[in-house]
Order: sequence, then structure tokens, then C-alpha cells
Amino acid sequence: MASVHRVSNNSPLEGPCGVTVKDVPAGDFIVAYAAHLKRTGKVELPNWSDLVKTSKAKELAPYDPDWYYVRAAAIARRVYLRGNVGVGAMRKIYGGKQRRGTVKERFSLSGGSIPRHIFAQLEKMKILEKSDSQKGGRRITETGQRDLDSIAGQIKSADN
Repeated sequence: MASVHRVSNNSPLEGPCGVTVKDVPAGDFIVAYAAHLKRTGKVELPNWSDLVKTSKAKELAPYDPDWYYVRAAAIARRVYLRGNVGVGAMRKIYGGKQRRGTVKERFSLSGGSIPRHIFAQLEKMKILEKSDSQKGGRRITETGQRDLDSIAGQIKSADN
């Protein structure tokens, strides 16, 4: 009998086919996917994006003019990795300590309109969908997973 040579998914001979979002560094993926979202033009920036603070604990709006694309890419990655993530979970993830002068600092949730608007944009692009579980939240679609994995494959092939 002839032996069949099989290549595993982790083999460098296979190329970017088996690469997922988990295989690339988070910072590299978020920057690349944010550039992809900006380049495609499917994400509509809200008219308040240059004025809004991201949390009540922040004093100023973000300095980066592309912060909205970066936040959308980070949220898409987070939903890819965790699944069943809603607005409340995103508020907790992007929250931080609120400085209150001489009083002891405490944790403060971020604003909810930013993740809510990003979820709506990503649902319109068919990247996310509402989850069917009792818990609620959003989950990644098959087309969304394919898109995110293709960006991860481009990053992995650029590194080699």
C-alpha cells in the first residue's frame, strides 16, 4: 500500500489557508482590519464621531482621526474570539477607572452608543448577526469569519 502524505494545518508548506485570527498578533490584525474597513468604505462614520468622548471617565475625544475604524476592528475581533457579546460587555471591556479629584477612583463603564452603532454597521455588512442564545448579544457570521480569516492570512503571509 502506498502511504499518503498529509500536511497538517500548522505546516508552513500549506500557506495562509489555515490561518485564523487567533494565529496573528492582535495589534497587527486590528490595524490591518481597520485599514480594510476604511478602504472599502462600507462603514459609515456617524456625524458625531469627531466630537464624542468614548467614556465618561475620559476628558477628551480620541486624537486619532481613524479611531472609529480601529474600534470597529477591535470589536469585530472580540466578537470573533468570544461570541455572544453584547453592548453591555463592550461597555465593560472599554471602560476604565474614573478619576474623581480627591475622592477615591472607581471603575466606570464606557459609553454604549459607540458599540451599539458599530454593531449595527457590522450587521449591515453581514459580518455580525444577533445571537439566538438566551444570553443575547452578537456573534460572527460565516462570511464575517471568512473575511477576518482572509485578513489574518494576508498578515501571516506578509510576515513570512
